[in-house]
Amino acid sequence: MAEKEYEAKIIGFFCNWCTYAGADLAGVSRLQYPANIRVIRVMCSGTVSPHHVLRAFQKGADGVLIGGCHIGDCHYLKGNYMTIKRMTFLQDLLKFTGFEDGRLHLEWISAAEGPKFAQVIREFTEKIKKMGPSRLKIAPKAA
Repeated sequence: MAEKEYEAKIIGFFCNWCTYAGADLAGVSRLQYPANIRVIRVMCSGTVSPHHVLRAFQKGADGVLIGGCHIGDCHYLKGNYMTIKRMTFLQDLLKFTGFEDGRLHLEWISAAEGPKFAQVIREFTEKIKKMGPSRLKIAPKAA
């Protein structure tokens, strides 16, 4: 029996107004990208707390992608500035705990950037696949 190819599990926290709309545009445009990502729509990337990201890794995510509006275009004015501050903290924390750089990624994608959305998903998925499974993968519990 051939060994099954590793499929990365990626969680995406996407801003409702920009990145999520960009994902919708990619979908209606029939742009191809891997189905490895599970999307969680948030009203603003600034509402994604460090707890959400750490919990995603704890529950078995191999990578986490946060998507928001471009700087200056946030519907809540300063949400993406809060996102930058949290990302800096989280990347330092993950590095301190032994995670490889790159498992957490931030990208600004507007509602009009469907092709960019598809490209970011392809590149991030490929990067995570090359890194392999997260070191926090939870083993299945015995029945």
